[in-house]
Amino acid sequence: MEVANQEELKAHLMATDEEFRRIATQHSEYKKLIEALEARPHMTEQEHLEEVRLKKLKLRLKDQMSDMMARFKSQQVPV
Repeated sequence: MEVANQEELKAHLMATDEEFRRIATQHSEYKKLIEALEARPHMTEQEHLEEVRLKKLKLRLKDQMSDMMARFKSQQVPV
C-alpha cells in the first residue's frame, strides 16, 4: 500500500492498528483537558502543574505515534 501523505497514513493506522488508535485517542483526550485548563481566566499553581504534566504526556504520545508511522512507512515496499 502506497500512502501519499501523513494524514492518509494516520487514517490508515487509526483504521487498522489498535495500539495506534488507543494512543491517538489518549492524545486527543489530553488535548481536550489542556484546552479546558487554558480556557480558564486564571489557573491555580496546581492547575498550572497539571497543564505542564498533561503537555508532557501528550508530547510523549505524539512521539510514539510518529515512531509508529515511521516504522510503518519503512516497512512498505515501493511499487
